[in-house]
Amino acid sequence: MTDVLVVGGGHAGVEAACIAAKMGCSVAMMTMDSRAISRMSCNPAIGGTAKGHLVREIDALGGVMARLIDATGIQFNMLNRSRGPAVWSPRAQADRAAYGSAACDIVNQHPRIEIIEDTTHSIIAKDRHVQGVVGAGGAEYRSRSVIICAGTFMRGLMHSGETQTQGGRTGEQASVGLSASLKEIGLELGRFKTGTPPRVDGDTIDRSVMQRQDGDEPIPFFSFDPPDRVLEQVPCWLTQTTPATHDILRDNLHLSPLFSGQIEGIGPRYCPSVEDKIVRFADKDSHQVFIEPEGLGTNEVYVNGFSTSMPPQVQLDALHTIPGMESAVMTRAGYAVEYDYVNPIQLSSRLEVLGLEGLYLAGQVCGTSGYEEAAAQGLMAGINAARTCQELGGVVIGRDQAYIGVMIDDLVTKGVDEPYRLFTSRAEHRLLLRQDSADLRLCDVAHSVGTIDSTTYRRRRAKNDEIDRVSEFLNRSNVTPEKANPILLSRSTTPIEEPRRAAQLLRRPEIRLADLLPAVKGLSTIGNEVLTQVEIEIKYEGYLARDRHRAAKQSTLENRLIPTEFDYSNVTVLSNESRQKLSHSQPRTLGQASRIPGVRPADISALAVVLERDRRFATQIDPVIHDS
Repeated sequence: MTDVLVVGGGHAGVEAACIAAKMGCSVAMMTMDSRAISRMSCNPAIGGTAKGHLVREIDALGGVMARLIDATGIQFNMLNRSRGPAVWSPRAQADRAAYGSAACDIVNQHPRIEIIEDTTHSIIAKDRHVQGVVGAGGAEYRSRSVIICAGTFMRGLMHSGETQTQGGRTGEQASVGLSASLKEIGLELGRFKTGTPPRVDGDTIDRSVMQRQDGDEPIPFFSFDPPDRVLEQVPCWLTQTTPATHDILRDNLHLSPLFSGQIEGIGPRYCPSVEDKIVRFADKDSHQVFIEPEGLGTNEVYVNGFSTSMPPQVQLDALHTIPGMESAVMTRAGYAVEYDYVNPIQLSSRLEVLGLEGLYLAGQVCGTSGYEEAAAQGLMAGINAARTCQELGGVVIGRDQAYIGVMIDDLVTKGVDEPYRLFTSRAEHRLLLRQDSADLRLCDVAHSVGTIDSTTYRRRRAKNDEIDRVSEFLNRSNVTPEKANPILLSRSTTPIEEPRRAAQLLRRPEIRLADLLPAVKGLSTIGNEVLTQVEIEIKYEGYLARDRHRAAKQSTLENRLIPTEFDYSNVTVLSNESRQKLSHSQPRTLGQASRIPGVRPADISALAVVLERDRRFATQIDPVIHDS
């Protein structure tokens, strides 16, 4: 009997297992192949817009993904630098083999984690509480809680042209019994699909006609405790499809399982296959294609932007029309994979199955796409499963605290009708949720649940105090015209005639804090992380104040609990549509109810009055740690 049984060894499974073990639980990880732990099925990269925010939040909460990519990254970038800091997002190209090997080492070397090579056939449950799982051969594995992180393997079916092969990933079998078991529990399942591009021998492409893309210096690491050493840094390359590429794909659309009706699952709208692109964007003559290295020890490259399930020969013919790839040798063809998922509206905000205590879901099984989304869910499912075993309250992170909170609330409140991908635009408080502030936003949560140690916690609190101190110092310090004007004129902004506060000058769009350092004594020893946060806090002070005010007002709704299985049919002041939507979704708070599509603001106000009238229901909750 273990405390936590994790089904699946992907990115969600690794975070779930590691965090639960870190919290003192005995953990078993069931995976088909212990060598495939955290294998990057698609793009060998971590991060990107909003996804990079998630990875920094995972790190702030004590997870492992940031440390893994920092140790195995071969190119790092901070995206969206030309825009505001709310959308700055780190991204890194990984050495695929090194990343998987590092993840295997973390899991295999943890004294509280046991690896079981088996396939889950069914769930064992009794009296509305999970008891464990049954393996493919009939062996029973008992556990106090179970986390399903099945990825794309539940009834996985791979497509390459007209060829269909059962499996969740090339060379790996599908999980065929688990879907039926989840249906028997009463869960509603759907069908999604995803895809991957071909791989090409890098020695057979001509980079001289492609645009070189180097990483950033200094390296924008993901972890707030970056490594001492990094791998060799290498460039990526940019090319594009041509009208000839599109002609070949268009002429062979009848061979595409996506258009022939062979694929039934819904694919990700924001990451379409190349054949889908030429149909949806028929007016475009070309689409970007990024040539990304698979690692330092291989010549194989990943053709990002060319996801496809066309027959292999069609893929190769189309690749040969792309500048620089006229002689490319394809080492692996692209393919699509269909798989089962569970509609996440059937989960609580703790990612626990409603009505079945101790069973948690995380990752693509919840209808999401992406390594980062999966890892963040795995982390939260692992924390909550561990606390269930320890008979402690659940942990729910708010939408104003982290992108993790935004994502999970979106999933369990609205459900999904296509693979869910996180974007900064999904967050109503995105200026508060910047990637640079994740450690400060989440250090209290992490420390309270025991996923960071006291030394780390004190260091983060000291950093926060230093930011406050430097901000106050800049608001008090005067800069004379003699020191300020050469700087101001060099940045093409109006000089001053009398001393001005340093913070006042910093609020000018043209001025960076680095520009002012020579004119302000006492800041030469301050670290770059602190200076960056100080600059943002001062420049965007008004916006931040308004955002915090809006978040505080919304917290009134977020902290008001609605009783479990509340009978909305008796609330006659609600519209019929709202009664139906609320009865189906069973939101836990007024805030969650307000985000259900079809529920009107007037009905939320009416529901608040009803709950207030009956003082038994007017329960306030802690916004960070509570039973949900």
